[in-house]
Amino acid sequence: MPQALTAAVQKPDTAIRVMIVDDSVVFRGLVARWVGEEPDLSVVAAHRNGYEAVENLMRVNPDIVVLDIEMPVLDGLATLPLLLAKKPELVVLIASVLTRRNAEVGMKALTLGAADYIRKPESNREASTSASFRTDIIGKIRHLGRRWTHKKVLARPVPKPSEATESTPPQITLRPFSQYQPRALLIGSSTGGPQALQTLMKGLAPVLPQIPVLITQHMPPTFTTILAEHIARASGRPAHEAGHGERIVAGTIYVAPGGKHMRIERKGDYNEIALDDSAPVHFCKPAVDPLFTSAASVYGHHALAMILTGMGIDGAAGAGDIVEAGGSVIAQDEATSVVWGMPGTAAEAGSCAAVLPIDEIAGQVRKLLSGGSV
Repeated sequence: MPQALTAAVQKPDTAIRVMIVDDSVVFRGLVARWVGEEPDLSVVAAHRNGYEAVENLMRVNPDIVVLDIEMPVLDGLATLPLLLAKKPELVVLIASVLTRRNAEVGMKALTLGAADYIRKPESNREASTSASFRTDIIGKIRHLGRRWTHKKVLARPVPKPSEATESTPPQITLRPFSQYQPRALLIGSSTGGPQALQTLMKGLAPVLPQIPVLITQHMPPTFTTILAEHIARASGRPAHEAGHGERIVAGTIYVAPGGKHMRIERKGDYNEIALDDSAPVHFCKPAVDPLFTSAASVYGHHALAMILTGMGIDGAAGAGDIVEAGGSVIAQDEATSVVWGMPGTAAEAGSCAAVLPIDEIAGQVRKLLSGGSV
């Protein structure tokens, strides 16, 4: 039977409604307690398998589901499409212990519509004592859930100008593209990135033989290996986790390995990958800023960067460095981003030459590479 939860009635109607689906009663209780202690979050149900979650979905009407992969009766991968079929706007956060198999299944879930993945600690004891895990999962639930609770607010009667309390959204000022043809494509992404990268790489396929592509996606080890495999299939080009000291060549896609920052260094008449194990940047490792900042130094006005969907501000400082060096930056727009944190921060800082839907970015890049008008 599903756990009885009454916390929802004690929270405001704007609270993010959370369903937890995991076969571990300890994990369900742990996350439910953490969520219950947050004033803007509310647990509406907790289930031990996917079947119970699907059957109960429309009755409790969650905004976000925290979904385990390995469960009896109906596992996470089988549950996901059933949940989304019933409620297409539902946000699903995959939570699972990191193994090669779970990473493969998790990546599949991301391509099927899950919004993000979070790595569960190896044991319930480790989960219960990990302050960082609590911070991470609550942060993801809050940021992802806001995507849909924001619509609840928008659906309410619009206040008269004299009653408005929120400030006007900042205007985005675009700058001209560099007049120089790009010699490297730099991409940074986080939450929602795997789906966005699939779309982008398919669109870029015709021009990829003429330019190297370097990608930093916020993901743990193992996941980045599988991400590179998916990108290779989507693009039809060689794609792999970058190696330290590897020479950068046109037509190859390099993915920053989980747990390492990826930078670019100039070595005589060629450029190579530099990986390092230094501290996280913006709590991320790999982080986008080290890639972008190093690319600005090496490629200057020939650098073209893209900041895709993701939480936080990573990439904004590096985008500023690219612009200062004469290069160009494109951001994914808010409507097609799962979370408009990273691209929004760069856009609002005035670093972007274009802010585009994900399915239009490749066309813009193809124009730049062909020397066409922009």
